[in-house]
Amino acid sequence: MTVPLSSFVQPVHRHYFSGLPERCNYRNRHYSFPGIPEVMPLTRAFLNTCAADRSEDYRYLFTLLGSELANNAIRHTLSGRPGGSYTLQVRRSRKGLHLTCRDQGSLNGQDGHLSPNPSGLDLSAESGRGLAMVDAFATSWGDNGFAEYRSVWLYLAFNAEESRWWDDSASVRS
Repeated sequence: MTVPLSSFVQPVHRHYFSGLPERCNYRNRHYSFPGIPEVMPLTRAFLNTCAADRSEDYRYLFTLLGSELANNAIRHTLSGRPGGSYTLQVRRSRKGLHLTCRDQGSLNGQDGHLSPNPSGLDLSAESGRGLAMVDAFATSWGDNGFAEYRSVWLYLAFNAEESRWWDDSASVRS
């Protein structure tokens, strides 16, 4: 049986997924998603809508990095188990967007801060790219260090000219 993605969206929150900047002055948005990979298009729509009033490059980067955090929650935590979920919270400031992904806890149960895979930006790597991309392209990022109900956050400044992303994409455009 196929279930339409729209069935996962509460009517009061439909504007969170429209892709339109109709409510660009929000300060805080959060939404809980089921921990199944099939819902990732809905997660990307949420992230894309949160950055809808920004440039195409900014929207793409914010959605990419946020999707990596969500994928990590599904793949590496209890959020990806049957009945699991994760929550994305986006806070808007005058200078950028702050995204927090809260999951239902680590599979290994050990506290400690996350660190990116040192070879994660290697294009031939089959896994381990998510946090490496967040580390390389986000203005800043971190986590709470707790295995139970981990929160991983990133901040992406609106002025991305100091970002490695901006440097790399500018050289491609030239």
